[in-house]
Amino acid sequence: MKRSLAYLTAALLALGVTGSVTGCGAGSTGPVRDGGPASGLREPGGGTQYAQLYFVSTRGLQSVARQTSTAARPQQALDLLLEGPDSAERARGLTTDLPPSYERVFAQAGKGAVDVHLPVAVADMHSGTLGLNQIVCTAANARVPGGKRPPDVTVRVHEPGIKGVWSVHCDATGSIVPILDR
Repeated sequence: MKRSLAYLTAALLALGVTGSVTGCGAGSTGPVRDGGPASGLREPGGGTQYAQLYFVSTRGLQSVARQTSTAARPQQALDLLLEGPDSAERARGLTTDLPPSYERVFAQAGKGAVDVHLPVAVADMHSGTLGLNQIVCTAANARVPGGKRPPDVTVRVHEPGIKGVWSVHCDATGSIVPILDR
């Protein structure tokens, strides 16, 4: 009985190895073309510059690469953001959650950080947090001295009528994350 069980185990093991080697589902035809090449990706080392702007979609915040003549600094990127989505971006369903009172947001970049001066206090935005996320993430993703990139760029938010400054990062999902003092 023990010997038959050992033979059965060995046979099943050999069958399993053979099945796993031959039954992986990969055909022997080689690579098959299916569709065109990838598009929308920037060419590495290309001379074209982009500003990364954040607009609102039905799924939340969405990043958009808008072509610029030079690498956009935070103020330039925010100026583009405040102009709103262009016609192609609107056709894709992108909008903005920034209130009309935000005609100008002042940004000043320092080493690894951006100071953003809002024209209206956050509590008076009446647009939820998406508008604030748009501003912070657009500023954080612009060209900042020191070569830092999000989430390592600190954005210091200054509100009118509010004493003090609060600091945040923009994470990979386009959300703002407070920097807690330790």
